[in-house]
Amino acid sequence: MKEKLDTRQTILIGMGFLSICAFWQMYNNVIPLILSNTFHLDETWSGMIMAADNVLALFLLPLFGGISDRCRSKMGRRRPFILAGTLAAVVLMLLLPLLDDSYFTAAATWKLTAFIVILGLLLITMGTYRSPAVALMPDVTPKPFRSRANAIINLMGALGGILYLIIATVLYSQARTAGKEHVSYLLLFAIVAGIMLLALLVLMKTVDEPALAEKQRRYEEAHPEQNLSVTDESGKEKLPSPVRKSLIFLLISIALWFIAYNAVETWFTTYASRMWDMALGSASLCLTIATLGAIAAYIPTGMLAGKIGRRRTICIGVIMLASCFFVCFLFTCFSSRFHPVLYPVFVLIGIAWAMINVNSLPMVVEMCRGSDIGKFTGYYYTFSMAAQTVTPVAAGFLLSRIGYMTLFPYAAVFAALALWTMHFVRHGDSREVGKAGIDAFAEME
Repeated sequence: MKEKLDTRQTILIGMGFLSICAFWQMYNNVIPLILSNTFHLDETWSGMIMAADNVLALFLLPLFGGISDRCRSKMGRRRPFILAGTLAAVVLMLLLPLLDDSYFTAAATWKLTAFIVILGLLLITMGTYRSPAVALMPDVTPKPFRSRANAIINLMGALGGILYLIIATVLYSQARTAGKEHVSYLLLFAIVAGIMLLALLVLMKTVDEPALAEKQRRYEEAHPEQNLSVTDESGKEKLPSPVRKSLIFLLISIALWFIAYNAVETWFTTYASRMWDMALGSASLCLTIATLGAIAAYIPTGMLAGKIGRRRTICIGVIMLASCFFVCFLFTCFSSRFHPVLYPVFVLIGIAWAMINVNSLPMVVEMCRGSDIGKFTGYYYTFSMAAQTVTPVAAGFLLSRIGYMTLFPYAAVFAALALWTMHFVRHGDSREVGKAGIDAFAEME
């Protein structure tokens, strides 16, 4: 019987990522407001606290990815971490708005200290189950279909972020918050906690991880040619030297394109204000258009990779990304005002990012055996998070010391470097052997 992607099962597995993305969307939007408006911390202290999640992720994601690889629970390798992590996160996150409201009513140093301590524990808790939640998909998905499955997982994550944005827009509109000395976020935190618990319930009730893992084990036994590891003299499996070289250059490539993209994502609104005299809302619209372009491209990108290969799809995306950044630089050279002609460029930036992002994690886990998926997922996040920790500082240094004109050349150069390092990646690709044209959609049933 011909293997095909179980789309319904992939969507259910994606509930874990949906809850994670809903949380982080809220965290990144609300916590800075609480730190500034309630606790009156300056930008330096707030920035250090907000950067802590990336720093912790460098250590926690590979650590707990590897620990989950060795888990032998009756629930499976990943679900115990998803269950415990989500429940602990929900309890801790609900304490934050309570302390926020209490501090406003009666300020006390211990409340600020308690807020920061609980925030730190919450970040650690979220770090314990992100890698296991993401690793669950490749755990139970045949290698040739992981790009399409990852596209669905990314869509589920986008849905989580969109759900939060809709809720926040309705509950905290200008009309509802105007003139208030203090805004309580308890209801928002409670609703997001409810989304996380509902997503957890669906995943735990509908995803039989042990049964799916056993099915995947039988698939791998039937397709030994897909295993890139070899057995050494001591009987341990390891990556051959050429595969290890591909993995190293792929991880470097991941860091490079995250350095490029995250620099623009972090500094674009400031850049647009300084160089094009744009308001925050207008500048944010450009980033929203790029995000919508990525969302629209997720599924087609996964299918494209199944036809032409992941590496080629990623390289096309990197070329598009570097080219679009360079176009934005050229536009700034000749115009001091923004023009809507750039909107299609931001759509292409989103599409390019989808082509890269959908296929990079599957390429990483393609190179490992099934028992190491969590660890290799951690490697992916270590390099991507390291890039996102470094690039706002590095790009900000150039912007302040040389000028804002450096932003897009900086991003274009690092994207071009990623294309060069991808030249040395010779493993991790996997094409689907499927039907062409409209028949390809039938395989996603």
